[in-house]
Order: sequence, then structure tokens, then C-alpha cells
Amino acid sequence: MIPTTLRRGLLLAALLPFAAIAHDDATLDKMKTPNGGQLRMAGAYHFELVLDRSSKEPRDNPVLLYLTDHGDAKLPSAGTKATVTLLGSGTKATASLQPDGGNRLKGMARYAATADLKAVVSFTAADGKNEQARFTPFAAIPAAASPAPAAGGGGHRHH
Repeated sequence: MIPTTLRRGLLLAALLPFAAIAHDDATLDKMKTPNGGQLRMAGAYHFELVLDRSSKEPRDNPVLLYLTDHGDAKLPSAGTKATVTLLGSGTKATASLQPDGGNRLKGMARYAATADLKAVVSFTAADGKNEQARFTPFAAIPAAASPAPAAGGGGHRHH
């Protein structure tokens, strides 16, 4: 008989490749997001970055970041902070994001909704741990990534 701890270790080792596949950017881009943004994984978090799609010329626009865990449960933004660097069309902008209630952080930055826009989120959790994620918020995203109904969670679960 195989000891319980060894069985658990073997099971975990067998499941790890599937967990990694579930979190690649292509898979995350196919998921419905509750706020219409782009989803990325960073450590224990899922970050949803939401930018203003209507801004065709550079102007001051909101930058929103929503925090969830891998089970799509909302995580409180209290005590966290983030910086978002936006690069595109020869421009660079930085936004400092502060908790804005619930699981949201908010800031402002000057940007346009162009397909070449890239974003880097540097996040500091309430416990001081740092995470980083990269986004292409206006690149062609499949229609499945449109906002989900309020009760939706995107169907992505870890067990």
C-alpha cells in the first residue's frame, strides 16, 4: 500500500501540467470576464485590467484592476496598491492604482485604445508580496471574452 502523503504527491504531480495549461494567456483570453477587461494570472491572483475602449486619441482615462483568486472569488483591494505602465504608439504613461472598494483598484492615465497598446501591472499585496502581469488589452480578443452577467464567474475553477 502506498502511504497517503506519497499518493497525494503523485496526484499533485500528475495534475500540475493541466493547471499550467489552464492558465496560459490564450486560455485566459477566451474566458468571460465580469467587467469586460483582459484577464491575466499572477501568483495567487487573477488580475482583470479594464481600460476605456472608446478613447481613440490619447486622453486621460480610467485604469481599473479587479482582483480575484483562481476560483473567481473576489479578493479585497484594501491595503493593496499597483502601478500600471502603458506603452503604445510611441507613448508611455504610468498610473498609480489605489483601492477603490470591493476588489477594485483605480487610477488615471493618458492613453488611446490602440491595438498595439501593452500594459505591465506591478502589484503589491496587503502582505507586501509583489506580483507582475503583462497585458495586451486591445489586441484582438475573442468574442467569448465579453462581459459576463453579474452572476457569472467565467466558468474557471480550481478544485
